Parts: sequence; structure tokens; C-alpha cells
Amino acid sequence: MADPIQEVLHAFARGELVVVTDDEDREGEGDLIVAASLCTADKMAFIIRHTSGIVCAPITTEDARRLRLDPMVAHNESAHTTAFTVSIDYKPDNGTGISADERASCCRALANPNVGANDFARPGHIFPLIARDGGVLLRSGHTEAAVDLCKLSGLPPVGVISELMNDDGTVMKGEQVAKFAASHKLKHVTIADMIAYRQAREKLIERVSTFTTDSPIGPLQGYAYRSPFDSIAHVAFVYNGVGDGKNVLTRFHKPNIVKDIFTGPKRMQAVLEHFRKNGSGVLIYLRDGAAGVPVSPLPEETSAEADRNRQWREVGVGAQILRDLGVTSIRHLTSSVHDYKGLSGFGIEILSNEQLEG
Repeated sequence: MADPIQEVLHAFARGELVVVTDDEDREGEGDLIVAASLCTADKMAFIIRHTSGIVCAPITTEDARRLRLDPMVAHNESAHTTAFTVSIDYKPDNGTGISADERASCCRALANPNVGANDFARPGHIFPLIARDGGVLLRSGHTEAAVDLCKLSGLPPVGVISELMNDDGTVMKGEQVAKFAASHKLKHVTIADMIAYRQAREKLIERVSTFTTDSPIGPLQGYAYRSPFDSIAHVAFVYNGVGDGKNVLTRFHKPNIVKDIFTGPKRMQAVLEHFRKNGSGVLIYLRDGAAGVPVSPLPEETSAEADRNRQWREVGVGAQILRDLGVTSIRHLTSSVHDYKGLSGFGIEILSNEQLEG
């Protein structure tokens, strides 16, 4: 059972080890993670004792450049494209670099902005990993989770991670990870919870343009949005403003080429007619890059990550656009039983679902 993320962040900020698990259909495994700046010899010894012993240090792209930590190989063929750099030791330690004390010292040095590239020997016993910009929102791996935990806790963005192992040498998974966290009184969080936490609290879309367009019910104010993490543009159309942002009649539309060609005009006219009768309304046009092509239905991805990405496209982006427009509560205009329950997690209250007629 995962802990509330706020509790995890408080523990992490105090320098405690935490357990982080990813999706069952990705690795389904747990890592011990601690902030590099607060890593002690005792914590490192605990990590070495309960994990594979391969201790990695997730860092940002910026720090990797500053410290001249080049990729370990020119062509990365790892299963999840884990971005290993050349391994390192901290020169001032003057030892072999293998002890818990020396490895902890090396990790703290990585998190120290006053330490430079020449202070590290290559190769060594700590394996830096370069986290993707955007963190867990772009790659749902332990590397990004470690850096995000540091940032969310107000610590230098360098983590220490290693994969939990059973005594027989097998990798801990699922319930084994949860039992380990509970037995050692360690806070436990999932990467999925970290993603939801960030999506709900950070502004991840930006308004890139505004325009006015004509419609059968009169002029609509248009707003184009883009996420810094992809190139897909989303659009909001507002009829007669949003007032105080409460009780706003709202329609979410996902483009589907087949449906839009054969039933689109009629359906959109019905939406606009509801707006006219109500006196105002907001249409959120959400694009996901697929737009319902091809005609023949293909099996949808069923992984937890795919489901989470769909949830974000359908709910998260729409909610952030509504928030940017000043909307806090809506009456959801819908033609199906599809319910955007997740909107409340993004700060938008659904007061009711209204049937789209026509």
C-alpha cells in the first residue's frame, strides 16, 4: 500500500530512504531512493545490503554537461533506454571508491555545485544516470522519479537509487516490495502517484495564441494551447465569456476523422445550439495525434502507462485549459456515459452531466 505523496516528500526532504515502484507492466520493481545531498554512509550501507549493489545517481542533463559525464556507450540498447554515463569515483576520497562511505561521499559530491568535472575519476563505482527533461511526465522511470523527488522536496536534483533484491538474488516485485517497505518502516510511493501529483499541481500547458472566429450562433473567442512536452496543439472556443468561472456549460471534443466527416456537423451544431440557449459555453477541442484513424478499429494499448496517458490527454489537458480560462466548476455537456471523473483531481468541479441532444 503506497503512502500519501506529501508524507513521502516530507520524509525524503529529511534525508530518509523511500521506496519507489513503477508500473507492473513496465518493470514492476522497487528502488530504494535517497537524496544524494543527504546520503550518509549508513544509508549507503543499507542500500548496498538490500539491493543489487549497483548504485546509480540520477542527475539532470544540465549537471551531466557541467560535470562532463559522457554517455557510457554511443548506442544505447538497454530495454528502457536508461541513460547511463561513464561511472565515477570522487578523487578527494583517496580510496578504492567501493566502500559505503566513499560511495556516499561521491554521491554527495555530485549534488555539490562547487564540485567540478576534474574532481571525479573515471571509471568508478557510482553510475550516474541522465534523467529526461520533464521528469516522470516524459519517462515513467526510477531515474526521473529520483530527480523529481529532489526537486519537489527543494533539494539539489541528484538522487541515489538501487533496485531491491530478494535474498535468493531475484528481483523484488509487487507485494514483496510493499512488505519490505512496511517491515523497514520506509515510505512507499508509486511513480503513477508522482505523475498524478505533478499533473494536478503544475501548469503544463501554455496559451500560444488567441483569435476570433465566426460560428452559426455568433463570434467565438478561440485560444490555442501547447504543452512543452509535445507538439500537439489544443484549442478552446468560448461563447460569450465564462463569467465568474462557475457553473460553466462545457463540452469536451476529441477529434475522430470518421465520425467528424459523417456526423460531425450535426453534432457540433447541437453543441452550439446548447450554448446559444444557455447564453454561454466553452468547447474544449482535445487532440491526441491519432484523430480516430484508421477506419478499422485497432486494439488500444492496455498498459498502465497508456491508460495514464489517455487520462492525461482526456482529462488533465482539458482541466488545465479550463483553469487557464478561469473556470472552476462546469456543467458537462455529454452525448455518452463517458464521465470525466478525474477532473476533480485537477481542480475542476463537475456540478452535473447534461445530455447533448440533437
